[in-house]
Amino acid sequence: MKRAILALIGCLGLLLAACKTEHAPSFDPRANALTDQDLAQHKALTNAADFEEQSFTTVTLTNRITPEMLKPSLEPYRLGPGDVLDIETLGEQGSRSSAIVGPDGRIYYGLLPGLFVWGKTLAEARATIEEGLKKYLRVPPDVTVTLRSAVSQNVWVLGNVQAPGLYPLATPMSVLETITAAGGTIAAPGGQDGVCDLQRSFIMRNGSLLPVDLDKLLRQGDLSQNIQLKPNDFLYLRSGTTRSIYVIGAVMLPSVIPYQEHTTLVKAILAAGGPVPYAYQTQVAVIRGSLTEPRLAEVNYKEIVKGQAKDVFLQPGDIVYVPYVPWRKIALFAEGMLKSFVQTMAVNGGYYLVYPDAYPQAPVVPTGQPQPVTLPPPNPTSINP
Repeated sequence: MKRAILALIGCLGLLLAACKTEHAPSFDPRANALTDQDLAQHKALTNAADFEEQSFTTVTLTNRITPEMLKPSLEPYRLGPGDVLDIETLGEQGSRSSAIVGPDGRIYYGLLPGLFVWGKTLAEARATIEEGLKKYLRVPPDVTVTLRSAVSQNVWVLGNVQAPGLYPLATPMSVLETITAAGGTIAAPGGQDGVCDLQRSFIMRNGSLLPVDLDKLLRQGDLSQNIQLKPNDFLYLRSGTTRSIYVIGAVMLPSVIPYQEHTTLVKAILAAGGPVPYAYQTQVAVIRGSLTEPRLAEVNYKEIVKGQAKDVFLQPGDIVYVPYVPWRKIALFAEGMLKSFVQTMAVNGGYYLVYPDAYPQAPVVPTGQPQPVTLPPPNPTSINP
């Protein structure tokens, strides 16, 4: 009986202790879980920051603006196909006439056979005409030759300007004078400043990038960047509303890729068809920032696709270059890469001048001699670069 009472008292004590114990909240595994979108954004921001801080190196380019580039050229105008001349033999009534330099570089005046004047100055053309007339006149002729219309020497002005096109260079013109002739930049909605991405705008001469900082010239008024243009120079003002990534070099389809949130290096290269079989995938370069003061990052694409390294996130305006061969000297490599970029943009810009609704052309231009480019017909469902 005594044992039964003690057992009953023990049970009551346990029950009272249990009543005083506070129960912990039940565990819900979903309570603090992040969504897939939250995780992706966190990963993107972390990875992008790491890539930005650790990987990019500012490149000092070798080309520089020289004092001669700022001075108007003293070279006289040289004739070419399409130029129109006014020619007159003094003392001969009715001798005044116009002559057009033909596609073969020849002009026709009076009874003279075609005279080759392509590449000659006005003084040299005049001497050529007088030499030809001596065969038909007793008195040595006195001929005047004036340039009525100059169309053979032009500069290209394309991109975000009011009137893109070819502009004659009959007299020396600076960068500012040329942009003014093209009507200036296109204004942004609401009357703001012109919508131009001046850090990625450029001037190309003889297929190479000139070291002109258009941002310093147009925004800061730095006239040390206001060089004199030469025939066939290519001035391109990139639209500031364009959000694109450029993938060039040893890929199947060098392309302008529309930027989307969290675009990675692998996605961009695959969108361009992927690397060609002979591409050097361990030294893929990403150029970011101004074309005159670029920052370059070297990425091992091969390790990324094998899962041995993290993919990197790109930003609008980035240039991705898959090289053909290994590279060592970063400045020379960056200049070759930028040369390929501006050549690609020049082909696109010129093609759009003729076919405004065409899709972008992206020639495979390795560092070295540019390859021939065959332009397909226009496509109305295009993406303007």
